[in-house]
Amino acid sequence: MERKDFEAWLDNISVTFLSLTDLQKNETLDHLISLSGAVQLRHLSNNLETLLKRDFLKLLQLELSFYLLKWLDPQTLLTCCLVSKQWSKVISACTEVWQTACKNLGWQIDDAVQDALHWKKVYLKAILRMKQLKDHEAFETSSLIGHSARVYALYYKDGLLCTGSDDLSAKLWDVSTGQCIYGIQTHTCAAVKFDEQKLVTGSFDNTVACWEWSSGAKTQHFRGHTGAVFSVDYNDELDLLVSGSADFTVKVWALSTGTCLNTLTGHTEWVTKVVLQKCKVKSLMHSPGDYILLSADKYEIKIWPIGREINCKCLKTLSVSEDRSISLQPRLHFDGKYIVCSSVLGLYQWDFASYDILRVIKPPEFANLSLLGFGDIFALLFDNQYLYIMDLRTEKLISRWPLPEYRKSKRGSSFLGGEMAWLDGLDGQNDMGLIFATSMPDHSIHLVLWKEHD
Repeated sequence: MERKDFEAWLDNISVTFLSLTDLQKNETLDHLISLSGAVQLRHLSNNLETLLKRDFLKLLQLELSFYLLKWLDPQTLLTCCLVSKQWSKVISACTEVWQTACKNLGWQIDDAVQDALHWKKVYLKAILRMKQLKDHEAFETSSLIGHSARVYALYYKDGLLCTGSDDLSAKLWDVSTGQCIYGIQTHTCAAVKFDEQKLVTGSFDNTVACWEWSSGAKTQHFRGHTGAVFSVDYNDELDLLVSGSADFTVKVWALSTGTCLNTLTGHTEWVTKVVLQKCKVKSLMHSPGDYILLSADKYEIKIWPIGREINCKCLKTLSVSEDRSISLQPRLHFDGKYIVCSSVLGLYQWDFASYDILRVIKPPEFANLSLLGFGDIFALLFDNQYLYIMDLRTEKLISRWPLPEYRKSKRGSSFLGGEMAWLDGLDGQNDMGLIFATSMPDHSIHLVLWKEHD
């Protein structure tokens, strides 16, 4: 057929084809396909792929592609990366998508880092760590052996763990190596706190003492309590030491001289926790930067002024119930903004600016969880059998780890949480080191540590 005649025929058949119904068009195409040979079918296949499989990520502007990608979940995005090199390039370049994915997993985000590939790698690392937490594979255990009697007091700071024992000694351990750095002779320790130069101990002999690590010498002795000293805290800048005792009092001392500056009364039970901490918010009675003294017993948390006036009054008393059958767990968290404590009723969080209860996190059914650490994203909890991680955004337990039969203490001094920075959000660097430590009936220390990244 001549070209001119073919074009006329094609125009005529096209007009007729357009006038057909969809069913008739389909039948016409089926008939033409049945009459086609290999050359025609190959031609049809090549053109259909172009018409039907349009690469919208390649055709759209990058900003529109990023907008569409934000609606997909991360696992789907990873699958989409396998479609083609072009898709992988576009998806991997979407910073916001990967930052959001990391945030949703409880990861800290530095908005100054705008390298999309960096955040994609962080997400892949994050999803692996979260899977390990879910599958109970994120931690490992070890033991510290060296004491010959029960270990009552533990304190952790910067990779070092201090233990105080009834064998009249205190030891300082490097958690990463398990090596004992210092071992000094002391009195019986009910509470310990340390820094590079010194160790401060509260004792069952009703006194507080300060010791020098390097020589083991007692540099200061604080006498005045009439009951065992269950908690100590100090601040070199203020030259203050505070102590809480079974005599129901809190004492404020001059750290350098051992002089008792004040005795705070009002507790009706053993004072099991004292905290000396800077305020980070403007409260009804404090400004940011002011030092705060908190003390806790079985039922109440008290907030005190740090002054030297005699018979000073408690500024505020916090409690979860007037029912004396409801007691506070022997753990108190205060970061300068929030006070958190646990009871059988749940986790209570107070806003320090107003002293109002911000929220109460009810425990799972039949659970009686104690607080170890509390952050912006996660909380670390435990009971007689397990260590738990709670996602505070959903108030759901996302991980648990079995614990051995550890030594129980009503005062809570024989167990503690380790590194706490990750509670404000993981970042791929802060999930390392100590998670939990507790004393055991055989006088050893049981450690739970983050397992290193693969």
